[in-house]
Amino acid sequence: MESSTVTSGTPEGRTPVARASVRVPDGTRVSYAVFEHGAMLVQREPHRVFRSASVIKLLIALDQLEKGDDPLLGPMLRSSDDSAASELWRRNGRGAIVTRMAREIGLTETAPPPAEKPGFWGYSALSAADVVKIYRYLLERAPEAAREKVLGELRRATRCGTDHFDQYFGIPRALKRPWAVKQGWSGFGDAPGRPCVTGAEPALGPDLGIGRPVLHTTGIVGDKIVVVLTLQPAGTSFSTAYRQLTGLTGEVFRASGG
Repeated sequence: MESSTVTSGTPEGRTPVARASVRVPDGTRVSYAVFEHGAMLVQREPHRVFRSASVIKLLIALDQLEKGDDPLLGPMLRSSDDSAASELWRRNGRGAIVTRMAREIGLTETAPPPAEKPGFWGYSALSAADVVKIYRYLLERAPEAAREKVLGELRRATRCGTDHFDQYFGIPRALKRPWAVKQGWSGFGDAPGRPCVTGAEPALGPDLGIGRPVLHTTGIVGDKIVVVLTLQPAGTSFSTAYRQLTGLTGEVFRASGG
């Protein structure tokens, strides 16, 4: 278990100082960031690029809302419905969605999927720092209707995704409400070993960890934006990654003063 130094500083992050220590599971690539009231409270490698998995659905939703609401947005945001995301992705120009929204929001480490995988929206690239920017855009600059639509659905995130994975890892499991979350998972197979029960890379591109599972938890907790991205060792089970990410999220949040 690696011990990671947590840093904080000015809103620009120019003068980091030691805050606490967060234990990072061996063999797991981890980035995280907690932002509140104009300042990054804690962070670890916030500019490192990850495969987005379903976190990119935030940009798919915001792009669609510039054209108008759509009934596919609810299940895509609440229950991470992949079919809904794939239809909006196809309809609105695939990778052009990411390019448009990255330009509008000012994302610097977010990019469409590799050219040879244009239909794989979950292979888009992003970083913890950029995910913080997406939530800041929602809170500070997005049109009111878009903000209320997206955050309203994320506040009602269902425990079970439409693919029967339990998506209450990380923030929902480790932290108290109020929260609004968009989770991401990929590389654990088409179905979980234990179905959820309600109530219970390219040579010249970024290293997206293709072939290894990713598990991400992102959202707004009270007044804080919380982002924890992980690339798991090959062969990691969903239940193991679920437990590790949930514990890590609790440590990160406590280190931020939460």
